[in-house]
Amino acid sequence: MIIFLVLVLDQALKIWIKLNMTLGEEIPVLGNWFNLYFTENYGMAFGMQFGGEWGKLSLSIFRILAVFAIGIYLFLLTRKKVSFGLVLSISLIFAGAVGNIIDSAFYGILFTQSSYHTVAEVATQGEGYASFLHGRVVDMLYFPLIEIQRSEMPGWLPDFIFSGDQRFIFFRPIFNIADSAITVGVFWLLLFERKHLKY
Repeated sequence: MIIFLVLVLDQALKIWIKLNMTLGEEIPVLGNWFNLYFTENYGMAFGMQFGGEWGKLSLSIFRILAVFAIGIYLFLLTRKKVSFGLVLSISLIFAGAVGNIIDSAFYGILFTQSSYHTVAEVATQGEGYASFLHGRVVDMLYFPLIEIQRSEMPGWLPDFIFSGDQRFIFFRPIFNIADSAITVGVFWLLLFERKHLKY
């Protein structure tokens, strides 16, 4: 049920974003603290990238193998008497990984190219923007909780913490529900379920 819920929420929001927003478009949700901001990445969490087309393909294959292994592990866990927290954390990691694999595997085939000027559409056969396993992952959750201008900060702070327009923004990464599920699952596992990792 947890896996199904995460996947439905993740894919429903991604598809809505893909079909209703242009790249870079931003919709305030809670003032300036939480926005929907449409961006795409090549498959790593929080917008990171990995080595071009071959890197993308390698990452997609690795993620499919990892999801397969996690799925087997989860199946074995459910057959043993283990804590609900352990099953919950592994389920969240599994659901998040599957959610992002769906984007990578199918979005390039299912949708036309998103741009800064046009909204993507459902693609007719052969009109998608990429081939199988080369789609981009849709990200949209943006929480710029703190925003401070460089001129308001002490001069001894290093320049790399500021963006090109000389602002410090915390929290800068843009992510999706699948990334959140993976992050929560990993933190729960490390904080509360370490004793069960021997299984």
